[in-house]
Amino acid sequence: MHRLLQRTTLLVPSLSVALAIPTSAAAALPKVVAGDGVLCDLTRTLSGGATDVRCLIAPGADPHHLQLTPANRRDISQAKVVLINGYNLTPTLAKLRGGFQLIAVGERAVTRNPSRDPHLWHNPLQTRAMATVVANTLGSLPVSAASKSALQRRHASVSQILTDLDAWNRRQIATIPAAHRVVVSEHRAFEFFVKRYGIKQVAMIDDYATGGQLRPSSLKAISDAVKASNTKALFAEELPVSKTLRRISRSSGKPVASTPLFADGTAPGKSLIETATANTCAVVNAQGGQCDQAGAAALQRRWQGVR
Repeated sequence: MHRLLQRTTLLVPSLSVALAIPTSAAAALPKVVAGDGVLCDLTRTLSGGATDVRCLIAPGADPHHLQLTPANRRDISQAKVVLINGYNLTPTLAKLRGGFQLIAVGERAVTRNPSRDPHLWHNPLQTRAMATVVANTLGSLPVSAASKSALQRRHASVSQILTDLDAWNRRQIATIPAAHRVVVSEHRAFEFFVKRYGIKQVAMIDDYATGGQLRPSSLKAISDAVKASNTKALFAEELPVSKTLRRISRSSGKPVASTPLFADGTAPGKSLIETATANTCAVVNAQGGQCDQAGAAALQRRWQGVR
């Protein structure tokens, strides 16, 4: 569920700072395993090469159905710390046991989450809280005083960028005509995004399809809800667009937006900042607003420049 069927390599351009470490030096660094794409980018950006960060899930892959490879298991067995999102985003990782600290970053960062929705990072302020948990964890590892000082500096930069992302998001949403401020997607994966920015949400499958099955009665209920929402478009969460979403589009008369939303982590080849701004722009542009691409690019440059 909620996945793009594209696949990519584990290392992305925004994480290049971690690649400059010689193999011999990396071997001496405390090893940290990050369990999903968002945590991978966040941890590598905060670490800045002070720890050896290994990532288990490639951007664009589905964290809900992770199957560990022998290489994954080897990295986990050698880790000082394993960072997972928590809230059942990666059920396989929640069961891990070994001589490492297993830290559910999202559960520590966002303690009030009655629905236990794991998609915390769609609210940048919650991502900022996750960054604090990660920074505190990295700071507790056996690294030099200079590395700890640099970690504090990077944490301050990351926190400010995420604060500014939140403000940027709000400005983009404000350009959408009020009647069209709605996200209509298949699943309830954007709850924290819509709540943060005062947008309506229609989760077509989760809200209307009993047991996930699209029966004729479900299709009518979904079509009626889509029409009532006043949305201009439906948002896909995977490519190619599912048969279910195409059926709903035909029934409701609403097109599928040309750009999908990334629900479960970072987009292939993109940082968490690029993914977040791309999601926001996809909604804004499809619903009649105007997205500030230059502002999005500036946020990404700042993210890449964290040292």
